[in-house]
Amino acid sequence: MQAEHLEIIDFLRRYPPFNELPEEALARVAANIDVSYFKAGTQILEFDQEVDAWYVIRSGAVEVYRRNGDLYNRLSEGGYFGEFGLLRENRVRFPIVALEDTLAYLIPAPIFKELFEQYENFADFVEVEDRSRLRQTVARREDANELLTSSIEVLIGRAPVTIETGSTVREAAMRMSNEGVSSLLIVHPPGSSQDSESCMAGMITDRDLRNRVVAKGLSYDTPVTEIMTAELIHAEHNQLVFEAMLAMLQHNVHHLPILKHGTPVGVIALSDIIRYESQNSLFVVSRIFRANSVEELSTLEGEVRSCFSRMVHEDANSKMIGRAMAVIGRSFKQRLLELAEEKFGPPPVPYCFLALGSMARQEQLIVTDQDHAMVLDNSYDPMKHDAYFLQLAQFVSDGLAACGYTYCKGEIMATTPKWRQPLRVWERYFDEWIDDPTPQTLLNSFIFFDLDGVWGKTEWADHLSRYIAHKAQRNARFLACMARNALLRTPPLGFFKEFVMEPSGQQTQSIDMKRRGTAPLADLIRVHALAVGSVARNSFDRLEDVIAADILPQGRGQDLRDALEFISMVRIRHQALDLDAGQEPDNKIEPENLSDFERKNLKDAFQILSSAQKFLKYRYQASRIG
Repeated sequence: MQAEHLEIIDFLRRYPPFNELPEEALARVAANIDVSYFKAGTQILEFDQEVDAWYVIRSGAVEVYRRNGDLYNRLSEGGYFGEFGLLRENRVRFPIVALEDTLAYLIPAPIFKELFEQYENFADFVEVEDRSRLRQTVARREDANELLTSSIEVLIGRAPVTIETGSTVREAAMRMSNEGVSSLLIVHPPGSSQDSESCMAGMITDRDLRNRVVAKGLSYDTPVTEIMTAELIHAEHNQLVFEAMLAMLQHNVHHLPILKHGTPVGVIALSDIIRYESQNSLFVVSRIFRANSVEELSTLEGEVRSCFSRMVHEDANSKMIGRAMAVIGRSFKQRLLELAEEKFGPPPVPYCFLALGSMARQEQLIVTDQDHAMVLDNSYDPMKHDAYFLQLAQFVSDGLAACGYTYCKGEIMATTPKWRQPLRVWERYFDEWIDDPTPQTLLNSFIFFDLDGVWGKTEWADHLSRYIAHKAQRNARFLACMARNALLRTPPLGFFKEFVMEPSGQQTQSIDMKRRGTAPLADLIRVHALAVGSVARNSFDRLEDVIAADILPQGRGQDLRDALEFISMVRIRHQALDLDAGQEPDNKIEPENLSDFERKNLKDAFQILSSAQKFLKYRYQASRIG
């Protein structure tokens, strides 16, 4: 085989749909390819002209137009065009113009049609018409790393081994030995009356037998229910391997039941994930929980930054990175609270430590401050108890600052007395904010509508989330005020859709990707989520609830998802580049440092944000709020 054919094959196999073709098919394509060069501005294909080849872009970029002259799509390296004409009487359906100097491979029509007829996956892929460039870009990121895109099901090697609740420890140990497993699910007998939607009652592991039976000298006839772990952390069968790993690290468990429609279909161990992906940066979480002082925790800041950079370079998407950084941030808070309780003693009354903002939404990045609060038991007496909780909050805040999480400039921290209150006071706060809203009061409190429990009575955080969702959904004025505030931060596009720069200290020609991009997107998605009664916290998850509620124009939900992903990844990638260059990362980018590809896609994403804000204003009548 000639060297140029090998180079063509190597290029094609990097891109779908060629990456699923067999070698002999790729060799046949390479042997029949022609190469054409088009200068920027050249008309490559005109509407209704005869087409006799399928075009694959080797380098450069092209613009695809509709018949009426409207821009339909932009394609770059690895993109292709001409398939619609070849499949419809060999006539061009979408005119093509070279946006940049472009080199294209031309695959003859007979070869294209042969591939289309012989390979079903190839045909399915090229037959889908509406592939916007932004959606292509987002999808390619999601296909990049097996650990980050594979479902948990790939780790399930066998059905779960179970035993019923009436069994003894001896019977459980014998079953584990006979089956050669290190964990055993305890299940309710068939037909038993249980409140739980799942048949699972609990789990025991080898470690439980050692620590809870043998070490304590219990009888082997002890009921298995007396030594099992009853409140199980579990995952759904369609979640990602990555998400299973985070759940296990976050909750410090080594075995994870996998459910499908409430029924256990398997159990995976942390060792299964380690075997699946032996080198993973997120094990920094285990280092956090092994640290015995604030000083030890503070030494991990560099590892956190390295973790962030590695995930970016491994092509994780923004949801994965945001969740990983949030888990790490939660872990710092949890370990600091453990250390604080060791130092100051047990709390005088129960409490829940809340994460707020991006950590609660699981959208935290490497540039972040600390936003948190504390919910106290209703028996809390400030005269008796506040000294303890103040020193607890101060210890955590100072510890977080030492670990790289800067103090909140707005003092949204549990060290502020107003944000360290009993549950009944928090309910009153939300009553006031929702029942008697003003844009100004909500501007100062919107962060509390993103909350999550990280320590203590975390069910109180779930209660508040449900409380908010129930009240907000029915209050039109509240939603209008929230919508008005969500319109205060606009995308950086001028009248002619060019970037609008803003001064910011020494960087006088920059765009703040958080303030002008991800934040307004999160704000408007939050409003829609509140309107449909969603209790989801993550913006992508909220968007799924909004799409399911069918309150957006057709296709706008997916557009918003793509825009959020792309804007987030530009922000993330430039923070990683700053870290790689030994610079302190921030949220600002200079357009001259963007590639042409990024600039084009960013303009698309910002335009989607602009349109979404106009719809938000219309739907919730935000302009009528004074």
